[in-house]
Amino acid sequence: MWPTRLSQKQEQGRKWEEAAMAYLRRHGIVLIEANFRCKLGEIDLIVRDGATLVFVEVRQRAAGAPVDAATSIGPAKIRRIVRAAQTYLQRFRQMPPCRIDVIAINGNDIEWLRNAIQV
Repeated sequence: MWPTRLSQKQEQGRKWEEAAMAYLRRHGIVLIEANFRCKLGEIDLIVRDGATLVFVEVRQRAAGAPVDAATSIGPAKIRRIVRAAQTYLQRFRQMPPCRIDVIAINGNDIEWLRNAIQV
């Protein structure tokens, strides 16, 4: 699921992605793939919410950070997420219902923003 050799920053990111996935599992969400990468971008989690395929960006910021986790996702990151999602979707003959969500972690508070990035 996750690479075996990680830098300290990658290890911290993996920890937050695992926390996000545990949160999503408690809400009945099923993991399809973690850390999907292509030359156009990367998606932290690809999950299934009922019949909907969901691409999830996990963002974490320390409590009291000047910019919260959700706000820290800029236009360039959004473009990379959308391009990676489009690349992933090429494997389907028929486009499944899908959306892009954000799991925003501020300190220890987790917020699930459904359909946070709209194309």
